[in-house]
Amino acid sequence: MNEATVFIIAFGQAIAAMGLYQDGHPARARSVDTAYQRLQTLLERDAAPQFSFVEREVIYAGRSLRELRDWPPAARLAKAGVQRLELSVEVSRDAFELFLDEIATRLASAGSAEAPQMRQSAVRYGVLGLRGEQQTTPLGVALPTATIRYSLAEEVAATQWIHGEVVDGSSIPLLEAEATVRSLSSVMHAEHQLVMPLLSLREYDEYTTTHSLNVSVLAMALAESLGLGAREVRAFGVSGLLHDIGKVCIPNDLLNKPGKLTPEEREIIQQHPVHGARLILKSGQQLDIAAAVAYEHHIMIDGCGYPKLHFRRDCHPASHVVHICDVYDALRTRRPYRDSWEHERVMAYLREAAGTEFDAALVHVFDKMMQSWRREVIQDETLAGAA
Repeated sequence: MNEATVFIIAFGQAIAAMGLYQDGHPARARSVDTAYQRLQTLLERDAAPQFSFVEREVIYAGRSLRELRDWPPAARLAKAGVQRLELSVEVSRDAFELFLDEIATRLASAGSAEAPQMRQSAVRYGVLGLRGEQQTTPLGVALPTATIRYSLAEEVAATQWIHGEVVDGSSIPLLEAEATVRSLSSVMHAEHQLVMPLLSLREYDEYTTTHSLNVSVLAMALAESLGLGAREVRAFGVSGLLHDIGKVCIPNDLLNKPGKLTPEEREIIQQHPVHGARLILKSGQQLDIAAAVAYEHHIMIDGCGYPKLHFRRDCHPASHVVHICDVYDALRTRRPYRDSWEHERVMAYLREAAGTEFDAALVHVFDKMMQSWRREVIQDETLAGAA
């Protein structure tokens, strides 16, 4: 097992010991010592380790720790307001024990989704909030945070790594894709309301990453607005994350060409849904919905679009959802060959094309969802300005 996994296991055992034994008990001291030693080993390799606890998974460096998949303490920690954990080399043994004692107390009291006020410390934890301070991620998007300086940097890195694995000929890493989607889902539900932490594009070469993450977030939000269950929502999120995976087979200079495409170039780009479905099916993972979405997300409700269907048939509901989210984010993003569209212009286009290009009922739900979200954003901005 790697150092991060070894530390988290010792961390969980120490918290359990804190709840079982009184201060000064040898067993309690031994468990703290062991966890602290495991932390020091981890800090030798990573001076500022960060962990996220999402449902029953532990995410470190943008990836799910495989050995800790379905780890029950992760869900309890998240419920107690410890969705995010940050440590640094400055943490002392005494400070570490105080932190463990605080966490054990929160767990013993059945937890609270309201994290305490963050303090400058070598141990920092809190919920995945989206209010308060601001930080700029590597992709240039400002994300307000509540108790910690949270960004989507890990999710960005994980998505780039997934694409890199596919480019290198490896199968699609399903665990990492699912962990990224679970993490996005937690951020979406920060402070017990739906928020959408959409990334903004800084460099054209970052488009594939930002677009994939944004479509994943929008697809999950729309799936929830439709009343789907948590498992289906995550499946739609994974499908959104992987919908353009076939573009790894298309040269970047063609994807980012500033001028008008020739018919031959357009035909090459329009092959990415076929490439994507093949890559997903070739991986041998349980990704049937994602494969369908990769193939169908450019097929219109009236049967037009691409790739051309030999026989008219209905596409998967997830494909219709991702199609709307894909077009919305694509038009809202500045590209080499055109400027970005304003939100209202994009929504007007979606409404106009409802029933021909897009599923009309889905456009209606998406429209209501976006109106509600944007009202919350305006209210928050107004409150922040008044403060």
